[in-house]
Amino acid sequence: MNQTNHSKRPPQLFKNLSAKIASIPMILTTMVVFVGGTTWTVVHSFTNSKLLPKLNFVGLDQYERLWSSRRWLISIENLAVFGFFSLILMMVIGFFLATLLDRKVRGENIFRTIFLYPFALSFIVTGLAWQWILNPDLGLQQVMHDLGWTSFEFNPLNSGDTVIYGLLIAAMWQGTGLIMVIMLAGLRGIDDDIWKAARVDGIGTVKTYIKIIIPMMRPVFVTALVIVASGIIKLYDLVVALTNGGPGLSSEVPAKYVINYMFRAQNLGQGFAASTMMLVTVAIILIPWAYLEFGGKDNG
Repeated sequence: MNQTNHSKRPPQLFKNLSAKIASIPMILTTMVVFVGGTTWTVVHSFTNSKLLPKLNFVGLDQYERLWSSRRWLISIENLAVFGFFSLILMMVIGFFLATLLDRKVRGENIFRTIFLYPFALSFIVTGLAWQWILNPDLGLQQVMHDLGWTSFEFNPLNSGDTVIYGLLIAAMWQGTGLIMVIMLAGLRGIDDDIWKAARVDGIGTVKTYIKIIIPMMRPVFVTALVIVASGIIKLYDLVVALTNGGPGLSSEVPAKYVINYMFRAQNLGQGFAASTMMLVTVAIILIPWAYLEFGGKDNG
């Protein structure tokens, strides 16, 4: 009887055949666009391509030039500072706002719309808006002076020491609302019985969040972290709209370095080398995390 049933089972290859056929275009697109494009970029990063790509290999010359470039090193440093603060502040503020809205406050839909609305704007619009707000002659500083507070100074974009924090303010204004919505969705997925049990045990609200709620929301935090990190790595249009990399090189970022060398300096080889290093940086971060998140559990 068991042998008869076993013989009637369809081969593993033909299970969910319609779903597998439907996924073929997506798989082919991924292979051609992502894998093919990435391979093409890496290969040409070892060439001396200028205006047009050509397979004239020069070994590691482009990478040696890249890491001896002061502009590239500064862009890495700027991105590290921007990324460190934006990751922490967006996650913390987004979660805090979500906890406030999770209390089912009156007018929640209005507040949620207000917080999320900036994300609907492009980074170009955000950059231009904050360029006006942070302008000392037109924006916040001038408004405070008009109100009589003449000692107030807030001009982060015109100083090399503070321009990154001006970018950070604009980026947080646009992106924190999305993180708040993601966190709020995670909080709404927590069973009310957990809160009731915590109150019965006499556990305070803050301790409940730290000891119970946040660990349960680990997948939500990972999703938000990936979204924020991807936005940090590809940071470009906000910089162009707000500072254009200035003053000097104080707000230069890797993506702008790549674009400048590929399209303005007409040095494709150098641009390919810089974009390959950005890819390697992402891989160094994601591969250990993926192993610990998935492979480590299987081996454990």
